[in-house]
Amino acid sequence: MVAPLWYHLTRRRQRQFMLLIGLMLVSALAEVVSLGAVLPFLGVLVDPERAFSFPIVADVAQALGINSPNQLLLPLTVVFAVAALTAGAIRILLLWATTRIAFATGADLGIEVYRRTLHQPYRVHVARNSSELISGIMVKVNGVVGVLLALLTLVSSTVVLVALMFALIAIDPMVAMLAVVGFGASYAIMSRMSRRRLNDNSQRIAYEQTKVVKALQEGLGGIRDILLDGSQSVYCDIFGQADQSLRRAEANNVFIGQSPRYVMEALGMVLIACFAYGLSFQAGGIATALPVLGALAVGAQRMLPALQQIFSAWATIAGNRASLADAVGLLDQPMPADIMQPVPTPRFLERAIRFVAVRFRYVSDSPWILDDFNLTIPKGSRVGFVGSTGSGKSTTLDLLMGLLSPTEGTILFDDQPIGGGHTGWQRSIAHVPQSIYLADATLSENIAFGVRPEAIDLKRVQQAARQAQIADFIESKADGYHALVGERGVRLSGGQRQRIGIARALYKRATILVFDEATSALDNETEQSVMDAIEGLGSDLTILIIAHRLSTLRQCNIIVELEQGRVVAQGTYEEILERSSSFSRMAKVI
Repeated sequence: MVAPLWYHLTRRRQRQFMLLIGLMLVSALAEVVSLGAVLPFLGVLVDPERAFSFPIVADVAQALGINSPNQLLLPLTVVFAVAALTAGAIRILLLWATTRIAFATGADLGIEVYRRTLHQPYRVHVARNSSELISGIMVKVNGVVGVLLALLTLVSSTVVLVALMFALIAIDPMVAMLAVVGFGASYAIMSRMSRRRLNDNSQRIAYEQTKVVKALQEGLGGIRDILLDGSQSVYCDIFGQADQSLRRAEANNVFIGQSPRYVMEALGMVLIACFAYGLSFQAGGIATALPVLGALAVGAQRMLPALQQIFSAWATIAGNRASLADAVGLLDQPMPADIMQPVPTPRFLERAIRFVAVRFRYVSDSPWILDDFNLTIPKGSRVGFVGSTGSGKSTTLDLLMGLLSPTEGTILFDDQPIGGGHTGWQRSIAHVPQSIYLADATLSENIAFGVRPEAIDLKRVQQAARQAQIADFIESKADGYHALVGERGVRLSGGQRQRIGIARALYKRATILVFDEATSALDNETEQSVMDAIEGLGSDLTILIIAHRLSTLRQCNIIVELEQGRVVAQGTYEEILERSSSFSRMAKVI
């Protein structure tokens, strides 16, 4: 599961990981050198005359002109200290490089997941749960960083372990092999015993991470109703159950990863005691065996942490397997074919938009939402859409905006098929929904939504605000266009938020404005003032409005009535009103 991550790394990160492996080899070599320096150092301390029996020591002593064994003590002490300090410095350098590269890679992957998610078609976003996406981007990508750190630790510790193993074999093959086999078999048994538990925990962690984010979103998103109902305890229980389960699974993984250390340390002490006992019966007794025993003790002191790091890293990877799979799935999201193409220039409507025999449904076995839909929208017209819930009003405008693609039929923009994806005609459309999203930023930043603060054209913001009839309100505030709106626009009324939405559309300089039930949540007086603001916009703008109340569309020159995905009536406000009245009279007669 870790291997697919490699293909999502940039070339720069891949090169850094290769260099990191080279640094791991250098670290392993330093460990071997520091271990090799132990044997002659202890030999000089215990039996100075015997130190010359080591070929390397004898050659170095001869090169330095040292003839007396006592003269070796200071040089070997310095060599041993320098080797130990060098190995420690390289380990610190390796730790620094490992953490920096792992977290930098995590940032790269987080950005890539977010980028790919934002570029997914609208149909994909509609079918997804936002809690899963937020959990994947914020939490599970962080888990990937932990897995990367664990993987790098596993590789580094394995390299060091192999190097130490060969160094110990060179000192005493039999004792070294017994130690390696004993420790290795012990960790292998514990790995086999822990595998299933770690897999279960990984599934639990991935599931509960999403539930925790969902509980936070729902509780904070519905805070008004929660305060009114006094239902805080319900949401605290939902959050607490998910969070406790998550923490318990994470704690189990930490315990499984760390607990073998204490068992193996005790076992290591027992093995060293057994080796000391066995070596004491060799010729020369314990004094002769002491250098070898010391080297083995130092080797075991280095080898046991390496084995523990390998096991702990494996446990981390296995314990985050499900979260890693979710993160890789987000990284594998397809990107649009034209992602690398330059941003197209806007294509402005010259004549009309036409729906020609359009049919649409989300999946092949679902009912048709639009069926044999035909409609012409002339440039500069005010077109209103009415119909019962589920009649296809919002879907019609989603198709027009290119957020969805027709299952059958064609939508023509000046006799050219609009196709899919972000094309020039889409840049001439602005959408004003029922609930305007307002960032916790200034009024100017909310009007110029999606533009970097330093790139905002304030004169253009002011012009859009005047057209939307919100300029007087903004300019009456002490900070004017730099005043903060509060999170989700809590400091603004419903009518003010809608006017901000209209100003945002006008700042975009769109020529087609789509109002999707933008006034349905407003009172009659505020709705009328917003509709007056819409009517006061330039006659060169094509305006499409969805409304539940027919009276809202009084100023539209074309009103389209939909029923079960078909156009059942089309005409002026008076004509549609007369038709509705006729149906009402017929219903009374029947």
